[in-house]
Amino acid sequence: MRTILRLVVVVVVLAAGAYFLWGYIPGVTSRTAESPSASTVGTTGAVNVQKARERGAEIGEKAAVATEKVRESAAVASEKVRETTHDAAITTKIKAKMALDDLVKARAIDVTTNGTTVTLSGTTASVAEHDRAITLARQTAGVTDVIDQMKVASR
Repeated sequence: MRTILRLVVVVVVLAAGAYFLWGYIPGVTSRTAESPSASTVGTTGAVNVQKARERGAEIGEKAAVATEKVRESAAVASEKVRETTHDAAITTKIKAKMALDDLVKARAIDVTTNGTTVTLSGTTASVAEHDRAITLARQTAGVTDVIDQMKVASR
């Protein structure tokens, strides 16, 4: 049974190889470029070289303008990524300080950074935790202003 299966596989592989190597397609007599189809488009007559040069120059100018726009967009995007990375770094530093602090429950406090301004929001269990969170944020490098939107839970 295996021998028959192998023989069938070999025959199929050989047939596929012949099909691709010799370009044989049943029902098609020729696939050469020598017999153009009815829809072939060509050029006749003389080419206006000056007009072609002008058109090429026009396309070149448009390409230059498009390239400059892409460069400007890339510069804006690069600056935005730089700002976002800086904000994320400050947020991460503050959250890490809070996580390492024994008094502050970092999971209950949200930290949002916009430039060098940090906003703290959430609920703290005590006034001491509230004050410590603000102190940790203010002591972080790169922070110039801390906005306090935290609430102290009343017991």
